[in-house]
Amino acid sequence: MVGVLAKIRSRRALRCIAVITVTAIAFAASKVRAQALEIDPAKIIDLTHTFDASTIYWPGEETGFSHEYEKKGMTPGHYFYSSAKYAAPEHGGTHMDAPIHFNQHGMTAEQVPLADCIGPAAVIDFSARAAKDRDATLSVDDIKSYEAANGPIPDGAIVVARSGWGKYWPDKVHYLGTAKPGDVAGLHFPGYSPEAVAYLIKNRHLSAIAIDTASMDPGSSKSFPVHRLWLASDKPGFENLANADKLPPKGATIFCIPMKIGEGTGGPARIFAVLP
Repeated sequence: MVGVLAKIRSRRALRCIAVITVTAIAFAASKVRAQALEIDPAKIIDLTHTFDASTIYWPGEETGFSHEYEKKGMTPGHYFYSSAKYAAPEHGGTHMDAPIHFNQHGMTAEQVPLADCIGPAAVIDFSARAAKDRDATLSVDDIKSYEAANGPIPDGAIVVARSGWGKYWPDKVHYLGTAKPGDVAGLHFPGYSPEAVAYLIKNRHLSAIAIDTASMDPGSSKSFPVHRLWLASDKPGFENLANADKLPPKGATIFCIPMKIGEGTGGPARIFAVLP
């Protein structure tokens, strides 16, 4: 009889523990959901230029962004309906460079992990120098000065080279240095220096690098050493960021969400940041 009572008590205790555990899990889950919903819209910064007829593409591209409505209006069923089609090169507007863009054995767009597209922002500003020199590049000294003021760049960070060039979008003459189709020789805008990128690869563990110009390399580059160096590390790069001037030097989290194009060398991206 004693053994039977002990078993009953044991079962009751187990049921009680189970109820408490489930309740605790449910409470924790609801708390997480509540926290997710508590993001202040005022702390979200859109870092993406709108894709439309004014979107800037590399001068060598034969076509730019096109969007055409196929259906738009009231249907025989008396409800509104619209659908459209679009076409665009992979590299233009706010977009991702997948490693395969300059790395024969690199990942294609759909293979780039989302973990490499999300990270704490390290925003290194060289806009004062770029304002005086269209061919200015982010240097190793810029990185060291940034870290002296803000602490070491954390692992998994996305480094943003802020040139201030976003203010010229979508004026091709000011943004690229030329508005002539195919005029690659006339390109002049800031970028990363190869030395800075080599330094970051060797000394820091980043998720990605990004810039508010048309290319990680400066416009005057002819052999694209920055692309070759960075993409050889099998990490993505992001170009043509908007509103980089609204980012603090540190503290924000950046989300770079590219289109998942099978075997793509890159693709349009919706990039945004959440401020602390």
